Amino acid sequence: MALTKHSRITLNDGHKIPVVGLGTYAPQEFPKSMAAEAVKVALEVGYRHIDCALIYGNEVEVGQAIREKISDGTVKREDVFYTSKLWSTYHPQQLVRSCLEKSLKDLQLDYVDLYLIHNPIEFKPGDDLLPMDENGKPIYHNTDIRDTWKGMEDCKEAGLVKSIGVSNFNHKQLELILNMPGLRYKPVCNQVECHLYLNQSKLLEFCKSHNIVLEAYGVLGSTRDVNWYDPSAPILLEDPVLNTIAKKHGRTPAQVAMRHMLQRGTVVIAKSYKPERIKQNLEVFEFELSEGEMKALNGLNQNRRFVDTSKFSNLS
Repeated sequence: MALTKHSRITLNDGHKIPVVGLGTYAPQEFPKSMAAEAVKVALEVGYRHIDCALIYGNEVEVGQAIREKISDGTVKREDVFYTSKLWSTYHPQQLVRSCLEKSLKDLQLDYVDLYLIHNPIEFKPGDDLLPMDENGKPIYHNTDIRDTWKGMEDCKEAGLVKSIGVSNFNHKQLELILNMPGLRYKPVCNQVECHLYLNQSKLLEFCKSHNIVLEAYGVLGSTRDVNWYDPSAPILLEDPVLNTIAKKHGRTPAQVAMRHMLQRGTVVIAKSYKPERIKQNLEVFEFELSEGEMKALNGLNQNRRFVDTSKFSNLS
């Protein structure tokens, strides 16, 4: 089936997710209003999937932008697939709903389409979203992730969210949930860093075998936020193989990097605050990569992460 900007993948619970989404994370120094402007542009040019999270600190602005585009007739609420994420200080089962309710209040929406456990790592519950000890090290907590998942299932049954999934999980952490006694709903997706230099082929295969969609973030490898990224890392969009293929198709390297992920069967989250880039990133449906080009791009894998979560995590 040919991919178009209207293409959606059916999740294992029957709901449908648009194959390209706008990511709204930005480093702290960016004004929150930029997220609102980006969302408005995205909805105007045809995006129907907006990816956000409590920890991004901009759900008030993002919600306002969505509501504005609903009230001016650009979209209906049911056209917009909105994702939010459970932050790591809300993992105890009884706290999960309060985190989602905070997001809904900020957004001024009645429900979200997809709610993800943001990270398998848990921090000490409380008002401080990044609790640190006197040595500046994160204070962890150890709720069983299966109990957190029960809280996610409760939110789905309460009608606050249509679909539930996870983010940054490896296959073992996914198996814990898939094999838990009394499982009511399987995760519909796993959102992970995934790009030409980290193609996650084994995890993608695992997810596909369990009818779980892999959502790829960091596809362009280019939001070089000093808090998370290694400044000495290579710039993915300057890769010579990628650029040669882009030139051949008369496309940007970013468009080819996204198209590669789409043809592998993933959902792609692309981040940009520049209107012309937001528009360009949706123009990935008018061309197709050949088998040989896909193979060449698959061959660029280095198992290299751009997002360094080690400072907030005790896992490598």
